Amino acid sequence: MTVSEADSEVFAPAAIAPQFVKARQEGVSVPGYPGGVIPATMAEGYAVQDLAIAAWPDELVGWKVGLVPPQHRERLGVDRLAGCIFKSKVQDASTDGQPNKFRAIEGGFCAVEAEFIVRLGKDAPADKTEWTAEEAAEYVGELLVGVEIAGSPLATINALGPTVVASDFGNNDGQIIGQAISNWRDIAWEDMPVETFLNGKSLGKATAATIPGSPLAALAFLLGTVAARGKPLKKGMIVTTGATTGIHDVVAGDVAHVSFGPYGTVDCIAVPAK
Repeated sequence: MTVSEADSEVFAPAAIAPQFVKARQEGVSVPGYPGGVIPATMAEGYAVQDLAIAAWPDELVGWKVGLVPPQHRERLGVDRLAGCIFKSKVQDASTDGQPNKFRAIEGGFCAVEAEFIVRLGKDAPADKTEWTAEEAAEYVGELLVGVEIAGSPLATINALGPTVVASDFGNNDGQIIGQAISNWRDIAWEDMPVETFLNGKSLGKATAATIPGSPLAALAFLLGTVAARGKPLKKGMIVTTGATTGIHDVVAGDVAHVSFGPYGTVDCIAVPAK
């Protein structure tokens, strides 16, 4: 084996992150995981993500929370993961009858996810890394509805597992923010409905109660996880709490309609990244 071949088999966050950043900036796919060696742990995945956040020329304005598939939870020691959301990738849901546009990278991965979203009402303490759902509730400024655009230059990002998902922005490529649920504290999670349609076909119904432990449990996880990484949540940041009806793959041209019953709708269409 040559020296170069040996080097290629070493997990190297400083070499991986720039390749993901460059591909995202150019809106192009990558043929496989950069360097070939995937992160073995969530900490390694987040090490790549942190380097990419530092290199990304935009303001960090929020985070997404996703579930770790059951078959990976014991090995990794977690049941959720976190990804980053940037200012230029956030848009308000259209109110003029025209669907919001979002990009789909050809040869990469793209999906829509119906979400309940928290906007922080106050700064979280920087040194608190363990949270309960009840404690997290005190930091909710607003509860909103919306759609997360899951996206990556890597087509196999989900198949390669949660550590890879974490390493590339948590597989996030945007966020569409719908209306606020004004009296959410007085409404049962089961009474917050959602249904996702793709190209006119229903792909699933759910409620906010579908999120394990409720959206507040997802927020509690996120509060602790990002504080431990030296990135505590700040007032005004948004947190998407989980894909309620599932992860629905899309390609350019696909049209999604997400209904939250009395709490509004979001319509969006995938367009080519280039």
